[in-house]
Amino acid sequence: MAELRYNPLLKDWTMVAASRQNRPHLPKDFCPFCPGSGKVPDNYEVHLYHNDFPVLSPNPPKPDGVGGGLYQTKEAYGKCEVVLYSPGHYDTIPDLSKDHMKKLMNLWTDTFVKLDQDPNHEYVMIFENRGEEVGVTMPHPHGQVYAYPFIPLKVKTELEACKEYFEENQRNMFDDMVAEEKRFGERVLLESEHFIAFIPFFTDYPYGAYIVSKEAKTALTEFTEEERTELGDMLQELVGGMDKIYDKLFPYMMVMHQRPSNSNDPYKDFYRFHIEFYPPLRANDKLKFNSSSETGGWAAANPTKVEENAEILRQCIKRYSESKGE
Repeated sequence: MAELRYNPLLKDWTMVAASRQNRPHLPKDFCPFCPGSGKVPDNYEVHLYHNDFPVLSPNPPKPDGVGGGLYQTKEAYGKCEVVLYSPGHYDTIPDLSKDHMKKLMNLWTDTFVKLDQDPNHEYVMIFENRGEEVGVTMPHPHGQVYAYPFIPLKVKTELEACKEYFEENQRNMFDDMVAEEKRFGERVLLESEHFIAFIPFFTDYPYGAYIVSKEAKTALTEFTEEERTELGDMLQELVGGMDKIYDKLFPYMMVMHQRPSNSNDPYKDFYRFHIEFYPPLRANDKLKFNSSSETGGWAAANPTKVEENAEILRQCIKRYSESKGE
């Protein structure tokens, strides 16, 4: 059973997929993503793998007859892809060579292009879950790409806020955000010609870093090859620095925020490509759990001081770069 169920309180859709209960959980003796498994090519560098337990699919079943009145259902149309970063079972983003990282950036971009063209897809989200702390069930390094038949509520809220800000101020919110972070300086982590990384003033995660395009670009497809390479380099530095904070694999959720698909809105005016990180660690042995207030009210709470965390992460990025001889 797989379907979408409408939540009239939030004007949003809940994806339901009972088959996902059958996903393997941290298998010890077998990895379907490793060469030789019979599930992937015996030789690959990066690879697009069709999700075995998708919550969305191009040929979804008819919804169950359980809706009625204000309770709407519709087919869970879409696509769920898995992006394998490397054949190496323990290779993560910082471990990849520069050329390998370019191949990963290109695979992300090519997958976005393909899914973005489907007229039934309203939003394509590229993301990664890293670490058991955020529910990863398959340790082999990978990310995912979901093509939704709706715009997810958080992204929709962000888009509406940016559009309203532009209409009121005739400026792009991200330009003003970047300007303020650069003026203050203490939360900036990295800066290159086309991108800047910082832990934003308002983040609700201790190390909730952003990478933001400094130019009016809203999707991977708008970047030149040079810019994609630069973005890949910054991703490696940032994640490599995170791993140095506690000298262990740093868990996180990472999401690329891009423009919606199949829309004529002038997103370049008011929106901007950016990557958001949601890392749950607040100490080496402590997780930041969302409380009832945060889950039930979306009342975000950060238990740490962002400016102090940014200084720690800056020094760790420096350590990572020095260990790579950069």
